Amino acid sequence: MSRPSRSQFPNSPQNLLALAICMATMAPALAADSTPTQGQVPGVIELGASEITSNAFQLGSYTEGSQSYTTGSMATATKLPLSLRETPQAVTVITRQRMDDQAMTSINDAVRATPGLFLSYANGPGRQAYTARGFDIDNLMYDGIPSGYSGVTIGAQPNLAMFDRVEVVRGATGLVTGAGNPSAAINLVRKRPLAEQKVTLTGAAGSHDDYRGEIDASSPLNPAGTLRGRVVASYRDANSFIDGVEEDHGLFYAVTEADLSEDTLLTVGFSHQKDKTNYFWGSSMIGQDGHHLDLPRSYNPGTKWENKDQEINTVFAEVRQRLANDWNLQVNANYAEQNGLFSGSYQSRWFENTLARTVYQSAHDENQAGLDAFVSGPFQALGRTHELVVGASRRIYDMTTHNYDPYDTNWPINAGKPNFTHTDNDREVTTQDGVYMTTRLSLADPLKLILGGRLDWYDYDNRDGEGDYKVTRNVTRYAGLIFDLDDHHSLYASYSDIFTPQSAQDTSGTPVRPIQGKNYEIGIKGEYFDGALNASLALFRVDQENRAVQIFVENCPQLSCYEASGEVRSQGIDFELQGALTENWQVGGGYTYARVHTLKDSANPQNENQRFDTDIPEHLFKVTTTYRFQGPLEKLRVGGTFSWQSRLYNDIDLTDGSRYRLEQGGYAVTDLMAGYQVNRNLDLQVNANNVFDRKYYNSIANSASYGGDSYGDPRNLMLTAKYSF
Repeated sequence: MSRPSRSQFPNSPQNLLALAICMATMAPALAADSTPTQGQVPGVIELGASEITSNAFQLGSYTEGSQSYTTGSMATATKLPLSLRETPQAVTVITRQRMDDQAMTSINDAVRATPGLFLSYANGPGRQAYTARGFDIDNLMYDGIPSGYSGVTIGAQPNLAMFDRVEVVRGATGLVTGAGNPSAAINLVRKRPLAEQKVTLTGAAGSHDDYRGEIDASSPLNPAGTLRGRVVASYRDANSFIDGVEEDHGLFYAVTEADLSEDTLLTVGFSHQKDKTNYFWGSSMIGQDGHHLDLPRSYNPGTKWENKDQEINTVFAEVRQRLANDWNLQVNANYAEQNGLFSGSYQSRWFENTLARTVYQSAHDENQAGLDAFVSGPFQALGRTHELVVGASRRIYDMTTHNYDPYDTNWPINAGKPNFTHTDNDREVTTQDGVYMTTRLSLADPLKLILGGRLDWYDYDNRDGEGDYKVTRNVTRYAGLIFDLDDHHSLYASYSDIFTPQSAQDTSGTPVRPIQGKNYEIGIKGEYFDGALNASLALFRVDQENRAVQIFVENCPQLSCYEASGEVRSQGIDFELQGALTENWQVGGGYTYARVHTLKDSANPQNENQRFDTDIPEHLFKVTTTYRFQGPLEKLRVGGTFSWQSRLYNDIDLTDGSRYRLEQGGYAVTDLMAGYQVNRNLDLQVNANNVFDRKYYNSIANSASYGGDSYGDPRNLMLTAKYSF
């Protein structure tokens, strides 16, 4: 795979100084080269083996092997294959190279590294939530197909060994996901077979008996190379800095591509992931006076019998068909079965301030199916070429929960495992059908207008009782205007929205209308060095309207009545830089400020103009960089990551009627990396995380009645060896 030529990058102090000034003023919002190659029409999906030319990635190509921290195009925001500069929203790509440099293994690592995203452990150390712009991310996407996610219930952590990149679009993304929160879309793009034969063996060993082995093998399966296959297998066995905590993670992934003709590409694949840990629910208590107890980081508030055991099997398929007149058809299908058994406890003081345990067990069978089909291509109008996407999708979410007794909130603190007995099951089925259309209109050479719309039918069915509700023909809108200032910089303004159905009922017994999330954004983007370096600066505002608020009326037909009147606003700034500063110097990072506050809450007026969620930081700063030496040290590379976030706090209600503000102040964590390419086959790398051993809580309690304090990882090392042939 080719790399950018040296001439693409600044090779003099003056050029480097000019670049530094541009970065300091945040003027250059730098993006990818959108110029098609010889004989190529914009919007055409390239079939067959992936290629990288001058660091500009075409749709369907890989980021692995590029040594880059950016990409040339992504379609997550609009279904159109656009460069980062052409996409009128804040977007990030975590490339395969960046995953490897930071030794990422799960989506948690990718979220932790992505500007504007916050990894929350407020629900427990193994029940992670992802937030953006102050709202929970409730959809993950796999090759563009949405999949419901909730860290509170069964949500698994996708293993990054099977993915080429992670694409993130911040703000409302209803055009591509349908229902959800106005937070972000996280799209995990799977690895595909390579055109050439390659096998990579990876072994890693780290602090706290953390061991991982992986094999990644790809090869043509016939002499003509029209049939290609790839297999990835990974296993990790790890202990923890917390006493007695163990976890293991297994993955098997297989994918095959077949060129059925010059115009038809078929991809089919399967993955099996199994994860297990004995520490996922309970965190440490705080004092009855509301203060942190400052227990040792090795303290385990759980028990030996706790267990979280998850298994997920996924099959997927994709067909890409080249049509006449440079049009294309693409069909994606994804089906996943996830099973989980949770047996856990957390320390609590629910009765007379006596320390006890809350114990619980449940099992979950979750089935998710997704189908998406669309056609795309250019069309002519008013003497100019435009682009159009028209498609339809269907999603089915089917969850069965197996309930057990006891669910005891006063279990003796040192008692053994309860004799959990299965009682009954609950089942809920959600179906969502949608049709959508997106077009990019070329109004003038420097001016492009993107318009999109989606129509959804949403049906929630409680198979074991009441509470069914529907949303019929919900309209989602998208608009983006992009103006090219010159060959490298563009101004943009965009609007996007998304809806969230609600089960709360009004005075007539009808579900209140869906929550509407609206994202307004203006910014500047650009590109340098033929798209090898991208950056953006954006101002955003997100309004979430129609939140259900309880009202008190006579003769309410159900236990409680609600109206759609609550409103929350998030507003702030988003700056990001990703890609190559020079041929050998990669950087990825950004700064985000998001102030999230309640605008309207008729049930609790005291909440108005107050922070909406105080244990999400308002400020996030993250930057990762890697430098590859040249000359006598050309086999050596070094890098590091620096992340900083502002304070978290919760106001704790105490038994004497007073309040105490529990805080985790702002803190920074520094990681370092060094790698050495021993020869063309063997590569060694060491990652040192939290090198200054910063002691901090990654989540804090919001009550003195149950645990919530959870420490971040102390200083740790990981040595990785890769052998490729």
